[in-house]
Amino acid sequence: MNLILIAVISLGAIALVLAAILYAASKKFAVYEDPRIAQVSEVLPQANCGGCGYPGCSGFADACVKAGSLDGKFCPVGGQPVMTEIASILGLDAGEAEPMVAVVRCNGTCANRPRTNMYDGAKSCAIAASLYGGETGCSFGCLGCGDCVSACQFDAIHMNPETGLPEVDEAKCTACGACVKACPKAIIEIRPQGKKSRRVYVSCVNKDKGAVARKACTVSCIGCGKCVKTCPFEAITLENNLAYIDPNKCKSCRKCVEVCPQGTIIELNFPPRKSKAEEAAPAAKTPKVEAPEAKPAAEA
Repeated sequence: MNLILIAVISLGAIALVLAAILYAASKKFAVYEDPRIAQVSEVLPQANCGGCGYPGCSGFADACVKAGSLDGKFCPVGGQPVMTEIASILGLDAGEAEPMVAVVRCNGTCANRPRTNMYDGAKSCAIAASLYGGETGCSFGCLGCGDCVSACQFDAIHMNPETGLPEVDEAKCTACGACVKACPKAIIEIRPQGKKSRRVYVSCVNKDKGAVARKACTVSCIGCGKCVKTCPFEAITLENNLAYIDPNKCKSCRKCVEVCPQGTIIELNFPPRKSKAEEAAPAAKTPKVEAPEAKPAAEA
């Protein structure tokens, strides 16, 4: 009995000593966390998509508090309303961020890009890209397995069964960039949404020479450079046989669309163009009707 009591007392004493040591260590090495981090984290949507450039919403909240400024920081899921709330919590100014959207830069539909072989493997773009160039003559275009669809947490992108290409739902897209990371061919790009969702971009990433690219896809960029010469704002560059439109310089004049011989440049959500006959027709002139001259009053 005495041995049991001694053992219990000894264990209790050891537990008390260890508890005291742990308590002292917790106080000495305690890490202070700004309570505003938790407040900011509660405001965030907790999507943890990484679209803000930080590892999850908690990482973004920590960065916002410690940076002391919201410049260059934006939550693509919560958008401007969430950033305004964060600014209110931190007592900072919330800068206006331009809305962004994912853009699929490939127009190699089943009609434009004929199939030359059949892929009979795992339905994954990543796996298919590691094995070969694709089912068509274009080794740069969309593989059509839908990795981007699986990566999107917001149901904003789907494969069109008729074209075989992914399509982005602008109303749901948060520009988180998950689809961009999932695409092994780098055909998806995050671009400014533009006023009234109007955008002009080169829908091709093929870097082959003109003849080879044209043979693989009827709407591929052939690197002719006509768009570069036509653009009055120097918004288009030509590199590796491929044209690219800088969204920050483009003024949506659409002159490049008119001169592109391949129809590679896309003008999205613009009103229909007037036909050349309508532009050439002179404006109808309204006939000028002169008022009759007033007759002199009869003399009394």
